[in-house]
Amino acid sequence: MQGGSNADTAKLDACGLRIGIVRARFNESVTRALEAACRAALDEMGASAQDIITVTVPGALEVPLALQSLAESARFDALVALGCIIRGETHHFELVASESGAGVTRVGLDHHIPIANAILTVDNEIQAHARQAEKGRDAAVVAVEMARLLQTLAQAHEHDLPGLEEPGVNA
Repeated sequence: MQGGSNADTAKLDACGLRIGIVRARFNESVTRALEAACRAALDEMGASAQDIITVTVPGALEVPLALQSLAESARFDALVALGCIIRGETHHFELVASESGAGVTRVGLDHHIPIANAILTVDNEIQAHARQAEKGRDAAVVAVEMARLLQTLAQAHEHDLPGLEEPGVNA
């Protein structure tokens, strides 16, 4: 999908946020480009380089375990998952895509931490290269936007703002 989030990084403030990035090494030229785009967008939003760490893992299936370890440390405001799964001639693609995606989601929900999932699932390298910059940038935007949203919701709960307990009611 071209166009991504279309978010304006100038409207988001990453200053002071601690971001953990887990990058798979499989299809490394793509995952390095994802990381570069993600870091560039975080920089545009005011994130400090010392507040961003990257750990690498062999492939997409290992990403959730590393995310879980980072989440358990309670040192991060948001996490980013970067990887690239390219369809092959077997059903392995579907397994890796499904399991890595489910694992990323589970870690975020279990640890109540936003995780921007930028594990690309593509048919070929051409599609991967076409999406790498945009999806890396989108991951940074999602991580910052969701970290700030959760901070706002936590503050609202602390101040017992009316309506937060009612489903579907915006405070």
